[in-house]
Amino acid sequence: MLRAVPGPPTLQRVPDPPDPSDPMDSPDPPAPPPELDQIAPGWTASLAWQLIPDLTTWRLTGPDRAMRFAKVATGGQRYPTLRGEAERIVWAAPYLPVPKVVALEDLGSTTILLTEALPGRDATHAAWRSDLPALVQALGRGLRSFHDAVGEEWCPFRFDLARALAHVEERVRSDDIDPAGFHEEHSHLTPARALAELESTAPDDEDLVVCHGDFCPPNVLLGEGRVTGYVDLGELGAADRWWDVAIGAWSVGWNFGQELEPLFYESYGLAPDPARIRFFRLLYDLVS
Repeated sequence: MLRAVPGPPTLQRVPDPPDPSDPMDSPDPPAPPPELDQIAPGWTASLAWQLIPDLTTWRLTGPDRAMRFAKVATGGQRYPTLRGEAERIVWAAPYLPVPKVVALEDLGSTTILLTEALPGRDATHAAWRSDLPALVQALGRGLRSFHDAVGEEWCPFRFDLARALAHVEERVRSDDIDPAGFHEEHSHLTPARALAELESTAPDDEDLVVCHGDFCPPNVLLGEGRVTGYVDLGELGAADRWWDVAIGAWSVGWNFGQELEPLFYESYGLAPDPARIRFFRLLYDLVS
């Protein structure tokens, strides 16, 4: 049962310490792709995020100190696509604090999505770590606000269970899933066995909302004790609310400690549902 969510906690930002997660602190950060000079001439690029080699995010600083971000995908299209993300951002903008799309360009085999910067710092930033319970409360309430912002019936992007399972079936059939990327609790499974488990444990009903699709601390911006924006929206769509809730709590455990997961559920306004949590976490390992 959903519960009403009380007012936001007080989350104080401490003075900026060095950020140990800064990718530019790595011994050999990649050079900015030359295509950035075509889409943002005169702007200075620094690496903001890199999870896989062919998808990077760059912080661009203009001559007037204005800031933008450029996501750069190379080597062809992969799910989720930057074009799909741009479409979702444009749709969500009237309802949610999301970046403004400045440009989407295909330059040979490279695609660049250029957006305006949002206020705030992401939830992994060291500035928020002085009060982790307040941070987790802000994340739980921020997700609930996302889900309450607009009815799912207005969303043209759908990721209900039937579509999700069909997507995974196609990935398994085309041998597009590397089990080396599974989280530890799923590492004993092959993609085919994981799909079979999904199909046998799928929930009988759904509580559809507009989901973020990858709700985790790096994708949530905070300022003045509240969520100020949401980024990385390539998988936004109408789906069961547990698609976000299960992953949001999981990422709280990774980043801040598993003992804080119950606080995330409480702050969102839900009691844990172990069966749905297991299902949607396995789905997460298979979707992209």
